[in-house]
Amino acid sequence: MKKIVLMGNPNVGKSVVFSRLTGTHVITSNFPGTTVDYSQGTTCLDKERVFIIDAPGTYSLNPSNPAEEVSSRILNEADLVVNVVDATNLERNLILTLDLISRGIPLLVVLNLWDEAKHTGVEIDVRRLEELLGVPVIPTVAVTGEGIADLASYLYKSVPLPPHESWTEDEKWVRIGHITSEVQTITHRHHTLRDLISDVTIKPVTGIPIAFFVILVSLWAVIFAGESIITYVSDPIFAYYLPFITQFSEWLGPGFVQQVLIGELIDGQIDFEQSMGILTTGLFVPFGIVLPYVIVFYILAALLEDSGYLPRLATLTDTFFHRVGMHGYGIVPVFLGLGCNVPGILATRVLETRKQRFIAATLIAISVPCMAKTAMIFGTLGQYGALYILMVIVVLALVYVTIGAILSRILQGECPEIFLEIPPYRKPRLNMVLKKTWMRLVAFIAEAVPYLFLGVLLVNILYATGFLSWFGDLLSPLIVGWLGLPKEASAALLTGFLRKDLAIGMLLPLNMTPGQLVVAVTTLTMYFPCAGAFAVLYRELGFSGLVKSVFVMVCAAFFVGGMMRFILIGM
Repeated sequence: MKKIVLMGNPNVGKSVVFSRLTGTHVITSNFPGTTVDYSQGTTCLDKERVFIIDAPGTYSLNPSNPAEEVSSRILNEADLVVNVVDATNLERNLILTLDLISRGIPLLVVLNLWDEAKHTGVEIDVRRLEELLGVPVIPTVAVTGEGIADLASYLYKSVPLPPHESWTEDEKWVRIGHITSEVQTITHRHHTLRDLISDVTIKPVTGIPIAFFVILVSLWAVIFAGESIITYVSDPIFAYYLPFITQFSEWLGPGFVQQVLIGELIDGQIDFEQSMGILTTGLFVPFGIVLPYVIVFYILAALLEDSGYLPRLATLTDTFFHRVGMHGYGIVPVFLGLGCNVPGILATRVLETRKQRFIAATLIAISVPCMAKTAMIFGTLGQYGALYILMVIVVLALVYVTIGAILSRILQGECPEIFLEIPPYRKPRLNMVLKKTWMRLVAFIAEAVPYLFLGVLLVNILYATGFLSWFGDLLSPLIVGWLGLPKEASAALLTGFLRKDLAIGMLLPLNMTPGQLVVAVTTLTMYFPCAGAFAVLYRELGFSGLVKSVFVMVCAAFFVGGMMRFILIGM
């Protein structure tokens, strides 16, 4: 089967071209030996099925990070390379084009964003560009499909090899300067409203307040839409499911199997949130609670990404994230983690090195509260006033910065700089947003849900065998002596491993003081993440990485909890 590889700089619309060519029959995979994603799909051209690979974005074939290394390795498998170029920034994109020409592989150049180039006053002589490069050049507007048919017609033809030339770096830049001066003309245009918006959202004085506003509005939208999906879709579906699982529970009868599959009966009834069975809570947590928030988050993320705002947000936060061992794209896992830690941990793949991904995933698990944790904080402490809620939030923020700075200095590995590409603002296309959301959702279900399910299974078996109760008794001296909490709070901390909001229900009847509640809620938030996030941590970090991450979590949670106890409660 003919293998076609799409290559290009980040933010040139390469993935949109890929989506146009392959439709929805797409698989997103990790490249062997890495956590770098690439997409692959098939399409039928002139009655021949061809294999198309969307390689990670790269600026050159001299790799500087894992994503560029993967692109370079994928190139070795190509029968034909389609180089997607941003027509609005021809000079920068031609670096990769000349690198590809020097490889002597059959090559097509796609001038994407052709409409944007016209709008910004950039005119390109396509025929002259073909002559100078020695390869076919096809202008496209991938979001609307313009030019895609012309591209497809080339894909099943026998594309001639480009002139096999190679250049030194200095010669390459001279060549690029000659090509752009020959084919490109830039006419004057007046500044538009889009230019004004671009300026105010990238300058720190105005951009940072706007960023806070965008994040708050996004989180509100996720809470509102996610809860609406749960209320009007998830809950009714599980209400229809309840009679069937109840009959199955009665058929099983009391015993270990019922305990594992169905869980505890609450007042003689199955409670999808509290029963903790594999076929009850095990299904309800990933599909009834996590998935609605994930769907909304992926839609919002696609809108922010396709509009061009996400790279600006990353630029604004770049300096801060360098202090905690990452770079500006560290904001993406945090943003997703505020809705649900599972997609937040999965999003650490945007970071290049293992050290960065470890720091990002561990910090999310420790001090980025998901919607369930946030509801827990507000629901528990709201009755005592906003000051107690603010205490928890400030402590979590300080923990994020402090532990991030410590890990950045003591862990071995690199924290490379990233040169963020700032694309122009564009109007997101609904069909492309929905298609991107669908692809990511399918990948999430395939990758994360099995680990969510296995995590719930493991915790439920430990619960059914009495291990958690025994372990809670073992921890009680630490809970009472160090944290200053009642002995019964140990059961809540362990239950929080499965459901944080359920653990709060176990804390409230203990009649603790506001200070004790602040200590308990902070420790519970920083303590182990939920079973689903814990399982995905194993998926992303491996066993040794998970052990190290858990060690950091436990030490941080009990150290901070103990310090807060001495400040708020005393000896």
